[in-house]
Amino acid sequence: MSTTTVTVSGMTCGHCVSSVREEIGSIPGVTAVDVDLASGRVDIDSAAPIEQSAIAQAVDEAGYQLAG
Repeated sequence: MSTTTVTVSGMTCGHCVSSVREEIGSIPGVTAVDVDLASGRVDIDSAAPIEQSAIAQAVDEAGYQLAG
């Protein structure tokens, strides 16, 4: 089990959170995605470590960007 934490910028509402959760959740191996709208923090639980590039691509697909 692995947990990765990233920060996503640009989310402003519940729909944003749903989009990010759905896209990241579709990455193979991801078992849970917890998104905190206020801070932009996203905790991703997975069976094995997830490549940062895969997370960035999923976030981009949802229409947002990784912060930092």
